[in-house]
Amino acid sequence: MRKYEVMYILRPDVEQEAVQATVEKFQGIISNGGEITKHEVMGKRRLAYEIKKFRDGTFVLVNFSTTPEVVAELERIMKISDEVIRYLITLDVA
Repeated sequence: MRKYEVMYILRPDVEQEAVQATVEKFQGIISNGGEITKHEVMGKRRLAYEIKKFRDGTFVLVNFSTTPEVVAELERIMKISDEVIRYLITLDVA
């Protein structure tokens, strides 16, 4: 299993309950074939530039280890999720 890091930004107009549900959905996908080592909801922050007509977003950072197949499934789900406005999955080399 490899170590990965994902940071994703959720729309600012999403209710707190929906943010929690989205976070749990992504955690469930990761936990299905891997292990979460660190999870941090960084809260609502200002974006450096406008993304999809939003100036703010709720940032979430997750460090985990899993197989590449789970990462591909996580990326597929994030692409079609309406709550996510931007995400980045990187291989954690540290």
